[in-house]
Amino acid sequence: MPDLPAPTSTGVRIAGDRYQWLVAWQGCVGAVRDAALRATNPVVAVGVEVDDAGNLDDVVLYRQASPHTYMQVKYAADSSTPVNGDYLLKLSDRGGPSILRKMARAWQQLAQDGTPVDLALLSNRSPDAEDPLISLRDSRTQLLVPKAAQQGPKSKKGQARGRWADGAGLSEEELLDLLKVLRFDLARDVTHLHEHLQMLMFAAGLRFEEEAMHAGADWVARQVAAGQRRLSLADVREAIRSLHLEAGSSRAVVSIATLKPDPMAEDADYAVDWTDRFEGASAYLKRRPLAPATWAQLQADIEAAPHRMPPNTAAVAVTGSLRLAPAFVVGAAFRMVAGADLAVVQRGQLWSSTEEYETPLAPAVDEHALGLGPDLAVAVAVATDPTADVLDFLREQQVPVSRLLVLRPPAGAKDNSVPDAAAANALAVGTRDLLRRACRAHPAIHLFQAGPMGLSLLLGNRWNRLRPTTVYEDVNTQQVYEKAFFIDA
Repeated sequence: MPDLPAPTSTGVRIAGDRYQWLVAWQGCVGAVRDAALRATNPVVAVGVEVDDAGNLDDVVLYRQASPHTYMQVKYAADSSTPVNGDYLLKLSDRGGPSILRKMARAWQQLAQDGTPVDLALLSNRSPDAEDPLISLRDSRTQLLVPKAAQQGPKSKKGQARGRWADGAGLSEEELLDLLKVLRFDLARDVTHLHEHLQMLMFAAGLRFEEEAMHAGADWVARQVAAGQRRLSLADVREAIRSLHLEAGSSRAVVSIATLKPDPMAEDADYAVDWTDRFEGASAYLKRRPLAPATWAQLQADIEAAPHRMPPNTAAVAVTGSLRLAPAFVVGAAFRMVAGADLAVVQRGQLWSSTEEYETPLAPAVDEHALGLGPDLAVAVAVATDPTADVLDFLREQQVPVSRLLVLRPPAGAKDNSVPDAAAANALAVGTRDLLRRACRAHPAIHLFQAGPMGLSLLLGNRWNRLRPTTVYEDVNTQQVYEKAFFIDA
């Protein structure tokens, strides 16, 4: 990519406005999903640059009951200035109050009658890891307390507390009360915001391609230009209708991250984050648990998901980052026979287990006799053909199988052999039906996969009336595969 020129002040202002409209549209989408899923305390309206909220007026999430969320949205064109004490306490360019003093005043105004509030500084700026207070931020809650309240006044923390309190015009006790409700939602770069918002639109049953996301933000901008500062749920629903953004129904969210953090984790009904429990320094290298973590522990975490869903949940969106064996186990945890409807984003498309198809697509079959035992080995060869590696593994490891069935799409294995959700469902059903017949003489199945992650999810969703199944993962070692999970079927 060629070097870009430095943005002008006007360009920075426009980009900052755009960032704010996207955050506001994210609140609107959250309100739609809250209503559909009957959230306990749903967002019922979204405010943009509202009155009577002081410096925390950029975006406001009004809930059915307090606490409402009041956000200051700060966009930066570069990463030269992290969020730290200097940034928060610096006077404005015209010598006016600092960011922290303005937020303190807004907090005093909003909470003066004892009303609980939720405050947030949301920015694409990164937290300063060297700052004595910002470095204490809990990534789960985005709060600086309780750690910021620890140690005495002569410690680095204590001296920083005193400086912050003086700069905010508060006593130290008041500052700590403010920090109990002020979240530092930082490092939200534009790419991260886009990814999060698009996945939230997917979970809300809306179109989620970039065009749809920007259409929503454009609508927010038009409302602000027209002086409309409070966007009701009815307003948002009418916008969705007029912009033709409907794509289905809202879904509960299961977030399973094994390769990289999932922006949707904070909005998920159940989230599993194993990114630090997998070997490898990058998402491309993470293939198996890092000892002492085990595949069995990951399976237990995944299989807990159905029990953590809201009551009477049937439609579930799966987000995160998964290789094939974990994706299969997620599908098996939410099986269609139990009434589950799973959906995932595959190459920018919505792949749902309820997508209609004309007839099951029976895969082509190659059979290899092995005579190593009574079980059946199955290799799903969709994106590429793993036959040689699977045969080598079965023989070297003396896996007790009598034969290997290699199943591939009728047109052969290639990376685009499954073009959409209908084709994926047709192939998943065709594969399951073929294996129901093939496994009758075998006590167990050993499953190997090479295909789209979405197909693994849909295949696991339909994996019933078969045989107990051992699922293997490609861990890219000398022996290629490793036993990962055991599934009852």
